[in-house]
Amino acid sequence: MQPKLLYFNPSDVGGLADYAHEQADALARAGVTVEFLTTAKFPVRTGSGYHVRPVLLDAPNGGGSKLRRKITYAKRLLKNYQTLNAEIQKGHHDAVLFGAFSEYLAPLWAGKFCTLARQGVKFGAVVHDPVRDFVVGPRWWHRRSIAAAYSFLRDAFVHEEIQLDTVRPMPALRTTVIPHGPFQVPAATKTRRQSREKLSIPDDVFVALAFGHIRDGKNLDLVIRALVDLPSLWLVVAGKEQSSAQKPLSHYQNLARVLGVENRCRWVHGHVPATEIGNLFAAVDLILLTYSREFRSASGVLNTAVTCRKPCVASSGGGNLRSVVEHYGLGWFVEPDSLSALKAGLFTALRGQLQPRWDAYAAENSWARNAQLVKEKLLA
Repeated sequence: MQPKLLYFNPSDVGGLADYAHEQADALARAGVTVEFLTTAKFPVRTGSGYHVRPVLLDAPNGGGSKLRRKITYAKRLLKNYQTLNAEIQKGHHDAVLFGAFSEYLAPLWAGKFCTLARQGVKFGAVVHDPVRDFVVGPRWWHRRSIAAAYSFLRDAFVHEEIQLDTVRPMPALRTTVIPHGPFQVPAATKTRRQSREKLSIPDDVFVALAFGHIRDGKNLDLVIRALVDLPSLWLVVAGKEQSSAQKPLSHYQNLARVLGVENRCRWVHGHVPATEIGNLFAAVDLILLTYSREFRSASGVLNTAVTCRKPCVASSGGGNLRSVVEHYGLGWFVEPDSLSALKAGLFTALRGQLQPRWDAYAAENSWARNAQLVKEKLLA
């Protein structure tokens, strides 16, 4: 009989949604019956091997005061955990996997899952951000929330060897390193020249792409400042603002204007449909993954770049991004948060002397391997 997994994924955001789909689909191919709890906005792909149930509530999308949005978010989050608890109580599954793990408000919802864990329910979670520097509310509440979120887990799946900060000792928690596989990207439907014509970019210039949510931690300010001293480099920024707490796209557009480099910048504002990602990547020569030193996770954009065979200039704190870029030669890694280091890395990239080991990365970081490790640990 096939093992049955309840996969909890309330996020429909970009790379997290893509990751959840790829992992759930790989688990299904590995012989696991996957019941996937998500929201109505989750981008379901045709031919998926798992059963999707859009029973979770979406996060609030604008409107009303900041306080009202926070209250609505808290209510919906707690309601989603109530829904998950009700599904577990039915006893139809062998284990529960959190595909988008979060500690937010955990002291208010984790208790019921601790009880279930003591009763024999097996819980696992993919911990995309093992180092949680982003603090919501007082630090004492932040620490208490982290401890509560880990308290009922038996298995934590990470993308880099790490000693998890669980706040208090949790000797029963097992940590397993799993690969982050390359994302599937629909093939480009336009030629490189056609894609550049759409963006009004000359065919003979070198173009770098900053792709995904626009947020402060991606150091777009430094990228735009670097353009001043790199006159042969063009920039495409494609994505939407992550939240109102981050600098908006207009901030970067104004900076480019003030520095006199706006004629070499192109802005694709908003969500990029999956059918257009291949065309966008076909138009460029380089991917920018210029995260701050606070970023210590795997990068979904890197795993799109691998599929499209586009090298990167990357920066971050220690973690999976740095490890794989350097080990497989996927690009040039530079010191984070440094304009001079970024300019040096971009100058080297313009010369283009690199031999990435694309096939080795794809073979050694497959979704099949990801799913097999999860299955062996969580469903054994």
